[in-house]
Amino acid sequence: MAVFSDELGIIVYAPALVGEDRRPLAIVHGMEGALPGLRLGWTFSEKEEFIVLPHRDEWVAANRTDGGFPYLCNDDRNRPVTLTGWENPNGLAARSPPHFEVHGSLYLDAAGIAAAADVLAAIGEGARAFWGHATPSNAAVVISQQTRDPVRKPGSPPRGLPVLKLAEHIRSPEIPHRLGWLNYWSAATARAIGFPDPARDAELLSRSRRTATGGWVVNLTDAPLDLDNPAHLDVLKRAYERFPEIGGRAAP
Repeated sequence: MAVFSDELGIIVYAPALVGEDRRPLAIVHGMEGALPGLRLGWTFSEKEEFIVLPHRDEWVAANRTDGGFPYLCNDDRNRPVTLTGWENPNGLAARSPPHFEVHGSLYLDAAGIAAAADVLAAIGEGARAFWGHATPSNAAVVISQQTRDPVRKPGSPPRGLPVLKLAEHIRSPEIPHRLGWLNYWSAATARAIGFPDPARDAELLSRSRRTATGGWVVNLTDAPLDLDNPAHLDVLKRAYERFPEIGGRAAP
């Protein structure tokens, strides 16, 4: 898969696909509907050349690549949009089964930023995901360094952020492993972490929207998360304090 700079990375985590599961097409159609003018009608060759897909829907339905669906993109190298999914053999929590991951990206321009919450909601709803997030690549790298384990991944997270546990130490797949700039929380995930509490979440609720299935998309900040901005870093730290379940940090 190609890697682009200036991107907003999107990941959602969902139950594994089963049988003639129609979720891949729901995800593709949802992303296209959420970003005006988007057509995910191409894929890449091994030489990273565009290959047009004249029967895209049939191709996606017939190709359950790695338990998911194959790589799709638009045809704009200057403002790339990508989407793919696969089955991860590891569980999202202790003793949980394999899961389905959907990975996408938007170009971080005005159009991508404006559509980001709608795109995340569409992908999350289409996947019937537990949870997910959309985060600029630079912030995502820092947040990924929060996951630590005394034996397997020792050390301290950067920027004074809290330690997040490995999936095997998290009690249920509904518990998010981490926060992002935009957070997709299914109704079950919102219940598991205690969101919303009107008395404690007024600020977050001002930047949140309900989804069609009763879940939430929650923006931590109005502008894309920038952890070189002290105000943004403070918002992220306060969100972790508010939701100790995230990353398996709550007392058993």
